[in-house]
Amino acid sequence: MSRLAGKVALVTGGGRGVGRSLVEQLAAEGAKIVVNDLDPGPAAEAVEAITRAGGEAIACVGSVTDADFPRRFLDTAMARFGDAHILVNNAGYIWNGFLHKISDEQWDAIQDVHLRAPFRILREFHGAVRERIAAEHAAGLTVYRKVVNISSVAATGGTAGQSNYSAAKAGLFGLTRSLAKEWGPLRINVNCVAFGFIETRLTQEVHGETVIDIAGEKRRVGLTPQVMTMFKERIAFGRPGTTAEAAGGVMLLCFPEANYITGQIIEIDGGLAN
Repeated sequence: MSRLAGKVALVTGGGRGVGRSLVEQLAAEGAKIVVNDLDPGPAAEAVEAITRAGGEAIACVGSVTDADFPRRFLDTAMARFGDAHILVNNAGYIWNGFLHKISDEQWDAIQDVHLRAPFRILREFHGAVRERIAAEHAAGLTVYRKVVNISSVAATGGTAGQSNYSAAKAGLFGLTRSLAKEWGPLRINVNCVAFGFIETRLTQEVHGETVIDIAGEKRRVGLTPQVMTMFKERIAFGRPGTTAEAAGGVMLLCFPEANYITGQIIEIDGGLAN
């Protein structure tokens, strides 16, 4: 199957977890990939895996919150592959805390990575493709482009200790639905998926304190065994989702079969009860 042959896909946070599964699935369907990751190692590993499997990919390393990132990201796609058809805003991390303990820095950092960065990347995406879209329309060509924003069920049901994350991810709902209306005439489908409990390094089981490095800053991640048990009991399937299953839900919105789907929020949560 090569349902995405000739398409160029850009994925933030594509070196690990759901993003890594997604770039490999997109490439397997024929898309050419621009892989972003905060760190060069995971990005290079993703590109190598895609290339080894017979696909085409290039890395664009760096933080999505950097001022020059959106331009670098789109310029990488245009310089290497000449177009941009699929954009997935996937990068992010958590920095949890109860509201009365959240600092301004902690609040702003999560809004920055989960809401402001996607907004700026989307704005650059529009600038990069608008002339091509105009030329396609003038030539009578019908070309659909796909945007998928990655949110969370924390935005739909709320999560204690994640007010900053829940608020930022909820903001993606409004951004998605507004852009679906703005960009419909351009044949750009804009949708959003809200993940439930997916097995990633952010949701790994911990018995002490587990941290990840975000641009030199340590961020505590993971779930206690008690919290993991609670989540599993609330999921209809009785287990977390895999990264491949989460990525598969995103893939559905990238295929031509989804050309008439836009402005939707789809929960991928295995039947998680809020």
